[in-house]
Amino acid sequence: MIRPAAAVLLACLCLAAGAAAATLDDRVYAVARRLMCPVCVGQTVAESDSALAREMKAIIRQKLEAGESPDQILDYFVGQFGERVLAEPRAGGAALLLYAGPPLALIIGVGIAAVYIRRWRRSGQHGASRA
Repeated sequence: MIRPAAAVLLACLCLAAGAAAATLDDRVYAVARRLMCPVCVGQTVAESDSALAREMKAIIRQKLEAGESPDQILDYFVGQFGERVLAEPRAGGAALLLYAGPPLALIIGVGIAAVYIRRWRRSGQHGASRA
């Protein structure tokens, strides 16, 4: 009776260890996806197989194992390569235009269209009463 219980316990421990390793791999991939490969055109570190990308993934893994947060790791690579290493620009400064520009353009466009439609309707009503 003890042997089946021990086998079940051993299986649970093996699954838990496998899940922890997969979790670390997932975390490495999540951070690597947010970084552009400095030597590849249009590829993230997660997608690239270059020597530099492999080295960056190893550094990400080491830093995650040391307990650093993904944002701290991103800041490290920004310090090494500059803002261009980020796959998505941070919302601030000139990048703020990328985030706020399209909604503002839409709001302004709808406002301009509303003004012209009102003027067009008013001119149509006055023209109809004159005839």
